[in-house]
Amino acid sequence: MFENKKIFIFGMAKSGYEVAKLLANYNNEIVITDSKQQDECHIDELTNLGVKVVITDNQLDLIDESFDYMVKNPGIISTNPLVLKAKELGIKIVNEVEVAYNFLPKNTKIIGITGSNGKTTTTTMIYEILKIKYQNVFLGGNIGYPLSQIVNEISDDSILVMEISDHQLCDMYNFKTNISLLLNIVPAHLDFHKDYETYKMMKMRIFNNHTNRDVAILNFDNEEVVNNTSNLISKKEYFSTKKKCQCYLENDCIYYDNEVVININDIKLKGIHNYENIMATILAVKEFDVNNDIIKKYLKDFGGVEHRIEFVKELNNRYFYNDSKATNNEATITALKTFTTSTILIMGGLDRNIPFDELSEYMNNVKLIVCYGETKEKIKEFANKNNINCISVETLEQAVRKAYELSKEKDTILLSPACASWDQFKSYEERGELFKKVVNELDR
Repeated sequence: MFENKKIFIFGMAKSGYEVAKLLANYNNEIVITDSKQQDECHIDELTNLGVKVVITDNQLDLIDESFDYMVKNPGIISTNPLVLKAKELGIKIVNEVEVAYNFLPKNTKIIGITGSNGKTTTTTMIYEILKIKYQNVFLGGNIGYPLSQIVNEISDDSILVMEISDHQLCDMYNFKTNISLLLNIVPAHLDFHKDYETYKMMKMRIFNNHTNRDVAILNFDNEEVVNNTSNLISKKEYFSTKKKCQCYLENDCIYYDNEVVININDIKLKGIHNYENIMATILAVKEFDVNNDIIKKYLKDFGGVEHRIEFVKELNNRYFYNDSKATNNEATITALKTFTTSTILIMGGLDRNIPFDELSEYMNNVKLIVCYGETKEKIKEFANKNNINCISVETLEQAVRKAYELSKEKDTILLSPACASWDQFKSYEERGELFKKVVNELDR
């Protein structure tokens, strides 16, 4: 399918670079372009493989009807002029995961995890628990490595665990999982998609090509999940914190198939959202006959993933938490529900044209908001409407220092932006790293 073809790769970064290397092995004519400067070593490597690398702002003239495929970076919006031109020319648009999938051995078992929130934590737990029992387990997709980078290491007996975002699902067609997890659906990324209905439709692509032999793991407590999956032909497995089903929470215990797996007092991660992620994880690993002892031992030690309600440090009886991965309201609500102490909330980032009103009922413990970035004026309006003190600054570093300056003993200082990072940072990871760096410099 991707051999002896002419292929245009739009957007380099890590996934574009890796898919170009993969495709270069199959006698393809490849052009890759980006408007941003790239690593010179990567450019030289691709050039030596016969790939034409073009770094330019003027990309429209690079593409014509002679191309068979455009491999689009998932972060590039579908209304981009170059993408629209490719569609007009009848060029098939796919992404890196879709390309790499076609090179996987046929019998590889694939677990795909998506949802508005909880993807990274759940993907990490599934991967690490399976690694305890099996050797041939790989982590890829939206975390770990681009699939193109690891596809040649994967064999017929491998298990591939993948976090898959709605951005990636937009350009997938043949890609198919054996087990798909839909953790939740709430309004998110509405700046990228036309509307909420489109966003939900993209999430449902995690079940593309499923048969009745494939498994759908679903959140019974999320109305959107239940309603949008009613017609699935997959074998459905549900988890719930409110109702008895395949995996459920009752009397401080998590049950699987009506048998206690673990008491939540023995779990290091806390919060209902984390118990949901854990139950989804249990359902996934039980498909591979992982016993309760392995699950319990892991959950007693696992403290969470970086940038997701991550404890950074205690300084002069103030407690700093990095929740940079909270790029939407729902994720910030999850963080706010976790803390019962007096909280200074740091918010801000890219304006996705989503109001913050749904945060209002969860702000009881927030005594101050420090906001920054593109959304700072909108956040200040929200704070004023809710009678919460608010201070506006320009940068995240200024916000951290101001939050500490105005804090008192026993305060929680929480970075949970409720916004994407792209106004001032390349990624939420970069934003979280800066937050931690500034926090660690405060006492110097």
